Amino acid sequence: MASSKIVARLFFLRVTGSSSGKHQQRTDKIMLPTEITPKRFALEANHQSGKPVYPQDDSNRLATTASLTKATATRQGHLLKQETRPMPTQPQRMPDLKMDGTSWAMLLILSVLWGGSFFFTEIALVDLPPFTLVLCRVTIASLILWWVVLLRHIPIPRDPKFWGAIVIMGAFNNLVPFSLIVWGQTHIASGLAAILNATTPLFTIVIAHIATDNEKLNLRKALGVLIGFAGVVVIIGLPGGETIAAKGENTLKPASALAPLAPFAILLATFCYGCTGVFGKRFGGMNPILTAAGMTSASSILLIPLAAIIDRPWTLPVPSPETLMAVFGIAALSTSLAYILYFAILKRAGASNLLLVTFLIPVSAILLGVGFLGETLLSQHIIGMGVIGVGLAVIDGRLIKRFGTKTS
Repeated sequence: MASSKIVARLFFLRVTGSSSGKHQQRTDKIMLPTEITPKRFALEANHQSGKPVYPQDDSNRLATTASLTKATATRQGHLLKQETRPMPTQPQRMPDLKMDGTSWAMLLILSVLWGGSFFFTEIALVDLPPFTLVLCRVTIASLILWWVVLLRHIPIPRDPKFWGAIVIMGAFNNLVPFSLIVWGQTHIASGLAAILNATTPLFTIVIAHIATDNEKLNLRKALGVLIGFAGVVVIIGLPGGETIAAKGENTLKPASALAPLAPFAILLATFCYGCTGVFGKRFGGMNPILTAAGMTSASSILLIPLAAIIDRPWTLPVPSPETLMAVFGIAALSTSLAYILYFAILKRAGASNLLLVTFLIPVSAILLGVGFLGETLLSQHIIGMGVIGVGLAVIDGRLIKRFGTKTS
């Protein structure tokens, strides 16, 4: 019995030792987590307690010897070589989120809410100047969103860097684009403003290509961007040609010298949306409702001196009930509720499906403008909207894939 202990002990030391030239190091105390099995654990426990290291069964002895050899083999005489499981050649992809009936209904409602913002703006501009209207919009929206934050018990961070970024987002995602769009609508129809606003994904893709390392343009996206901007050229017209921006005869508002600049103001607003779309990805770990509440609050604070200096709202006449209802609609429905619904669809259907709302917003705005405001659009507006829609469809890619699948 004693001799068998000695033989087993010597055999164990021989197996767990490493031989690399003249220098040999013991590695029997090194154990990889992936190699800790019940058999191995029992073996080490027996060794520490002085019990026989190996069971009497020779087949088990050979299996255990092979396991120890794999676990304690050295690399270049110093480092332990770990046997790992084969890694997959490609990263596992999350399953694509599908659009069910509820998701489509939510998407249609969101398109009406955002398309309605141009409709409500058109009504409110009768009594309110641009900065005052935007101030009312973001202030009421921030109060509603903060109420939702408190209702859901969302924790509020205290990091100054977070609130500094929120101020930047509030300025370039609310204050600047909202003001530019509202000013633009003093010169162009709400439907045309909505069509130009649909170019936001085009700017987002270009800015992401420039500012990020992992969202570069491919051939399909580049082609979609070029087609989309070609639609913008169709709407606005080439430099030196006849402009179609003024409301004048076709939209029941008098033309002005600044009217040709109105489409470019809308495009500048969409450029701001594109910038904040890339910048805002740093808030990925934060609750989106909290982020929206912070942005609207920051823009409200920034707008107070602008509205006071430029518009002097205390000198304005009392708004009509229609204007008050329009302000409430653009704040509560087209901002607060739209934000909440937007993030709900994002969670339910995914970002790629949410992009579909871009196609629907101009349609909603045009139907509301034509049906209730008596607006009219020129044929080149509709053609330009179609060209922009084709560009967005190319960027999205799903129609192309379905067409290719059917033809193949």
